[in-house]
Amino acid sequence: MNMKRKPQWLRIDLSKGRSLNYVKEILEKFSLNTVCEEANCPNRMECFSKKTATFMILGSECSRNCRFCNVSHGELKEVNPEEPENISKAILELKLKHVVITSVTRDDLPEGGASHFAEVVKCIKDRAEEVVVEVLIPDFKGDEEALKMVVKAKPEIINHNIETVPRLYPEVRSMATYERSLQVLKNVKLMDAGILTKSGIMVGLGEKEEEVIEVLKDLRAVGCDFLTIGQYLAPSDQHYPVAEYIAPEIFERYKEKALELGFTFAASAPLVRSSYNAAEMLG
Repeated sequence: MNMKRKPQWLRIDLSKGRSLNYVKEILEKFSLNTVCEEANCPNRMECFSKKTATFMILGSECSRNCRFCNVSHGELKEVNPEEPENISKAILELKLKHVVITSVTRDDLPEGGASHFAEVVKCIKDRAEEVVVEVLIPDFKGDEEALKMVVKAKPEIINHNIETVPRLYPEVRSMATYERSLQVLKNVKLMDAGILTKSGIMVGLGEKEEEVIEVLKDLRAVGCDFLTIGQYLAPSDQHYPVAEYIAPEIFERYKEKALELGFTFAASAPLVRSSYNAAEMLG
């Protein structure tokens, strides 16, 4: 398979990595993973230079094998019980104000790792009450009791990515369902209307503009507050291929439509990812 040549607007500024080693040292000290590294995020140097990182809990191996994702799919390891405390310590050392906690999907665990998510949030709040906590959660296979554990921990923002349009789910995200992901976001609001919800979609997978707009409408119908839209970049030629590179003006059009539909904040640009400049969404 031939990889498509990236256009100019997808070039990454490599000068923004000055604090990369410092952040890596802290992560190694506390034996922590970040999705920044595991998913090969194009913004990791910029974010690390601002001394921010998205912590990835529940190990570095995923129980699902989505064709778009660069996170490893392999032998699942036992969850580290010291991880919640270690993350809270790392947050203090990095002097973070807005923290994003995400995870691999762990369908092998009884409640998908929801109790571990809750414990991480609790440890952060106990050690640094002023820190804004955002969690980017899997669908927990639709288990409402598992979701309730995370909601009760009171993170300020719960993010669950819709990822793509319904038509492409069988090819791109075969172990998930579009309706279930929408229901996760809807249930958060039903359980605690005070928690802000967020979702994200990748484009360039072969979707049509009108399909993206329908997804935005569906997200607003379940009360989703924040939105991210970014260009899909295939991690390798073994992953789902890029169908096209979407021009910046189309991203701007999506952003305008999202705000028109009532999203409080929408980040829409080629290199936008779920956690990119996450703190800006709260103003």
